Amino acid sequence: MECMVSRLIASFQEHYEQLLRFLTRRTGDVDRAADVAQETYFKLAAIEVEDQPIENRQAYIYRVAGNLAIDMMRREGRETKWIAGGEPDETVTDPSPSPERIAISRDRLRCFDEALNTLPPKARLALLMFRVDGLSHAEIAERLNVSKSMVAKYLAQALRHCRDRLWELDQK
Repeated sequence: MECMVSRLIASFQEHYEQLLRFLTRRTGDVDRAADVAQETYFKLAAIEVEDQPIENRQAYIYRVAGNLAIDMMRREGRETKWIAGGEPDETVTDPSPSPERIAISRDRLRCFDEALNTLPPKARLALLMFRVDGLSHAEIAERLNVSKSMVAKYLAQALRHCRDRLWELDQK
């Protein structure tokens, strides 16, 4: 029995000129079509023989070639967006924050720091232990020598206070 791969390659070689015309219409360029045809050959040569025979080898080859042509056109489209004109367009942005965003963030941080400093000591400690140290309510209660419900009240008080201070800043 003849190997499936060799039948695919034989079918590829038999229909090469038709495949090249098909790919030229798909890509709009003879050179690109030849590149896709070559990729198709390598893809077909890499296929291992399977239990299920390919009923229509020509249709299979055209499907593989068509998919490779689509992939190439998409890849070229992405590359063209980046290379066009040699200059980056407005869609390319710097991921670092703008000077304005940095100034706003510093103001908010300063206001938050002031809000923390004006909190009663136990509420401030409870908030810092919860948010910074990651302690549970039970652990905070043990360290502050208060009940868990008191820790919840401290945290609620601290969060309300900080929220209100930040809201005041946003209103200015």
